[in-house]
Amino acid sequence: MSEFADVLATLRRVRGISPFFVLDVGRPDETWLPGTALLEGPALKETIGTIADRYRTNEPRVAASLFFLSYTARLLCPLTATSTLDGITPDVRPENLWWHYDNANGLSVRLDVPGAGPGISDALNGVVEAIREIVPVARGLLWGNAASAIAGALRTMSRTGALTAEEAEARGEQMLANPPFAGTGEFLPFPGEVTFRRRSCCLYYRLQGGGTCGDCPLAK
Repeated sequence: MSEFADVLATLRRVRGISPFFVLDVGRPDETWLPGTALLEGPALKETIGTIADRYRTNEPRVAASLFFLSYTARLLCPLTATSTLDGITPDVRPENLWWHYDNANGLSVRLDVPGAGPGISDALNGVVEAIREIVPVARGLLWGNAASAIAGALRTMSRTGALTAEEAEARGEQMLANPPFAGTGEFLPFPGEVTFRRRSCCLYYRLQGGGTCGDCPLAK
């Protein structure tokens, strides 16, 4: 098969794991923005402001973290699955994405062309730096969000039978072994379950009624 066919085939294979593993392909309607609008122009700043208003926070770094949590979940769940099951990493660089945000549906992303791309860190780095140009949020926090998305994807794959817990944990250790993921968290021994504890906090607890996430270092 061609590269395009291989990517489409693996995306179809993983989309049934859960809704977060669905990554559609093709140019959408005119309400969507090209991924390059994440890197330049006012769209990213406006979206972070919209998220801040939606969650009634006056802390831009909280809204920025929430945006990146959603962004990485939408991209890294399918990427973790495709790279683990088929050894294929679709191209999710901003230059090959479309995205849309509204308060009713949250963030949606899709690929423009179903090609193979670089590693996850290369695909995300530009968006990390673009966020930091707008909001003074720590790199470690943002990469911790991405690590949390990878660990969450592997946990779901284990629970749905795509991997055993042991296979999922081993894959997680491999994916998070090198910078910028090294040091973002650790997998904890727990029989039959993938358990991850990150070293940074996503700041969700800063929202009214937000609480802490299951992998938060602040959780008791």
